[in-house]
Amino acid sequence: MFAVLKTGGKQYRVKSGDLLRVEKLAADAGEKVQFNEVLMLGGDDLVVGAPLIEDAGVQAEVVDQIKGDKLIHYVKRRRKHSSQRKKGHRQQLTLLRVTDILANGAGKSGVKAAIGAGSVSGAPAGKADKATPGKTAGAAIKTTNKSEAATLDAQANNDSEAAQDLTAITGIGPAAQKKLNEAGVFTYAQLAAVDAENFDAVKVKPEWIEQAKELA
Repeated sequence: MFAVLKTGGKQYRVKSGDLLRVEKLAADAGEKVQFNEVLMLGGDDLVVGAPLIEDAGVQAEVVDQIKGDKLIHYVKRRRKHSSQRKKGHRQQLTLLRVTDILANGAGKSGVKAAIGAGSVSGAPAGKADKATPGKTAGAAIKTTNKSEAATLDAQANNDSEAAQDLTAITGIGPAAQKKLNEAGVFTYAQLAAVDAENFDAVKVKPEWIEQAKELA
């Protein structure tokens, strides 16, 4: 039996025992998670969702949190003072082992729903596709107050501390604060605890961490 599931904006065809690399999930190694967005089930009978199959799910065990291959992005502008820019990126991924495919009963399995690292955590199994308006991390929030937007983002990410204005730190502008927020850094204390060498979302400068420690 196989299933086609959707996660991180991508679709995967899986069967029990498969090793799978997906966009980073909010789960630790050894945890069991359940994907509730199942588009197709195959086996003796083929079942196609419209677009999802109700009460179906794919369960998997988290093997490890890993990073993908390094991608190099290089831009050169020939006729604009020969400007050039080069940067690398390694996508954060979650390595999984598929353990079970449920044709029904996923809503009552009690297994934690597979939620992206930047999404709302703790959603009940079987209801990942029915997020409450206003509480989804990806919901469009229209506001002219940047600190208010950061606070709403922190609440959407179920952050235990109130978001703080990181632009108070010399060198951090709105763009850098946005990238830090997307990586889950909302407070001075969180920024002070960042490992600058292994932090890929934005290049964190040592003076930012020192200032964050003082403000925290």
